[in-house]
Amino acid sequence: MAFECREGGDSLSEISVGRVWDKQAKSRHLISTTISRPNPFSKPEKKLLTEKSASVTHPKKGTATSSVTAVDDPSSGGRRSITDLPPALVSEILCHLNAKDLGVVSCVSTLLYSLASDHRGWKEFYCGRWGLPLGSPPISSSSPEDKTWKELFVEREFRSNSYMGRFSMEVLRGHTEAVRSVFLLPAAKLIFTGGYDSVVRTWDMEDGLAIASSRSLGCTIRAVAADMQLLVAGGTGSFLHCWRAVEGHPHLFDITGSSSTAAGHEFRLWGHEGPVTCIALDSARIFSGSWDMSVRIWDRARKKCSMVLRHGDWVWSLVPRRTTVATTAGGDAYIWDIEDGNQLAVINNAHVGNAYALARTHSEDLLFTGGEDGAVRLFELTGCDGGSSRPIATWVPHTAAVQSLAFEFPWLVSCSSDGRLALIDVRKLLESGRRRFLAGAAEPPQRMLHGFGCNIFSVAVGADRICCGGEEGVVRVWNFSQALEMEKRARALRGIRLENRMRRRKVQLDWSGRSGSSEQCSVVAAKRNQMGGDRAWHSKRGVGGKLKA
Repeated sequence: MAFECREGGDSLSEISVGRVWDKQAKSRHLISTTISRPNPFSKPEKKLLTEKSASVTHPKKGTATSSVTAVDDPSSGGRRSITDLPPALVSEILCHLNAKDLGVVSCVSTLLYSLASDHRGWKEFYCGRWGLPLGSPPISSSSPEDKTWKELFVEREFRSNSYMGRFSMEVLRGHTEAVRSVFLLPAAKLIFTGGYDSVVRTWDMEDGLAIASSRSLGCTIRAVAADMQLLVAGGTGSFLHCWRAVEGHPHLFDITGSSSTAAGHEFRLWGHEGPVTCIALDSARIFSGSWDMSVRIWDRARKKCSMVLRHGDWVWSLVPRRTTVATTAGGDAYIWDIEDGNQLAVINNAHVGNAYALARTHSEDLLFTGGEDGAVRLFELTGCDGGSSRPIATWVPHTAAVQSLAFEFPWLVSCSSDGRLALIDVRKLLESGRRRFLAGAAEPPQRMLHGFGCNIFSVAVGADRICCGGEEGVVRVWNFSQALEMEKRARALRGIRLENRMRRRKVQLDWSGRSGSSEQCSVVAAKRNQMGGDRAWHSKRGVGGKLKA
């Protein structure tokens, strides 16, 4: 949703400002102390014409009087609006609006446009949906790429609509056996894959070309994760194989080990007693889950395990968010505190059978699970630090087990052993007003993607692309950038048509204003001619009658 409008307008209307102020329970006290008894939006009192009565005000019946006489601009008629408040107070009021309302408020006046466009709330909206962009500082008020947070938010919101448009599919061939893990790194435009052939491969996201492949790690690669500084792979060898980013390398990581400096950027972490099934990274830690029924948290700087989270079954998936990490073991889902290792919440029997897949929103309040029963379930984490949960919705888009989930607001993508991908738009469902039913069957997926004839083991989403790998031993990339370009062209054409329509309307109004007096004269003349014509017609008729007589 783009909020583009002219920086025009005088002030908020009475109804619009009233709605904004009604939402600000905390701000009412401050406003009441700034503006005393009278209603700031009431109509100005009519002044008496006599000079004697001009010195004394006589308010209308039912209108409160003010102890402070305000000297306002004569053009405003004594009315006050939200723009008369101090900018700091207006900024605090805007903190309580959502993204849509904040965008609407920015279209009201020049002052509100400047306050709402540069408001700190846009960063919170962006990070709450998509997290901090990779490569940006963890705590920063400035946005990357010299763009405002509002511009980044609007651009990302616009790109999210491309997954319902036209696409092209590319097939990446190189693995000799089934692909078990796919990871997409949009910031570097790279794709990392691993599988039964014990090799980690790097692909170019734009043209689909193979960039590099690692030496054989001697085991099946079941999990791959990366950021701009570290690449980690794990599998049945019970270790984590890590590559650090090489400064100046065109593709971040030298996984081939051919250069002389590659040895110092490659290392392994040992500690698990079973196959590693899932890996995740944050700025300071590495998370790994294993069939040894544990999740290990590693310190990236010291290369040591700092915490072990014990489970009662095989660990299948995990997703960290800030100070908590969500995991699945057996058919249950867990929420853990990263700082002290305490278990905050447990969702028993989330699925019939094992819960293979897990996804989580960046706002940390929603959890998606996929299981052996072919269902995808949504849970809301409530209470302090997600200490309790309740089911929200259930989808059954597949006829076989759900192997992997990927989430990028507002799209949840699931892959299954039935060879299909399901795209679910959860935008409407995530609205607070729509979370009213428990464990209900939600509307079916908005789109199903086909193309595989057998098992799909892993899926990743980002940068207008969906990547998946499976038993066929190939990686398929669904590219929706074509739909994005088509939507941009369509929006540009709509803007041109709207501009032309406004110009024609303006010309019509100008002509009507100029020819208003002449039209009035012509109307009066037409009436006179009509009356004169009627008289002439009657007179002729009368003359004819006399002649006949």
